[in-house]
Amino acid sequence: MSKPEQFNVSRRDFLKTAGVGGLATAVTAVGDEAAAQTGPRVVGPGEVPVTLTVNGKRVELRIEPRVTLLDAIRNRADLTGNKRVCDRGTCGACTMIVDNRAVYACSTLAIETQGKNVRTVDGLSTGNTLHPVQQAFCDVDALMCGFCTPGFVMATVALLEKHPNPTPEQARKGLDGNICRCGTFVRIMEAATKAKGVARG
Repeated sequence: MSKPEQFNVSRRDFLKTAGVGGLATAVTAVGDEAAAQTGPRVVGPGEVPVTLTVNGKRVELRIEPRVTLLDAIRNRADLTGNKRVCDRGTCGACTMIVDNRAVYACSTLAIETQGKNVRTVDGLSTGNTLHPVQQAFCDVDALMCGFCTPGFVMATVALLEKHPNPTPEQARKGLDGNICRCGTFVRIMEAATKAKGVARG
């Protein structure tokens, strides 16, 4: 019987082969990654131009992509009606309306709202005439310290634009994401059901 042939590979040959194979894999991976990157282009980490539409007006800012809608509007656009309270998207004090939907502005990136219609509590009144929801809050005394009030007003506007005559259950569900630490929930619910003449924004 003949002896089987022995397979001899030096350490140098092995490392050369492994290195070339690894390089080929890396080049292929980079090519695949470039081909797969068909989504939005990467921006940042520095400031980039961002154009928002806030209360019907064009607002041009230079902000980092990580800046929230609340920070952009409060600190850069000088519209300070909506408040920062929890900064964790749990209390609702920062609620704004984006394309007819109530959102937590402290948890929404400003850059994501480009091309959308953003409404804040600062833009509700017309001159000296309060928005019907703002007037209802005043009429039934549905506020105490005032920190939660802008968020509740915006959440109520969004609710009434969707359900002009909400049932108590619809009102509870629509305002469920907002917290009043002073405990004026009964008056807030009363204001939400008493406000009339809310037209879709």
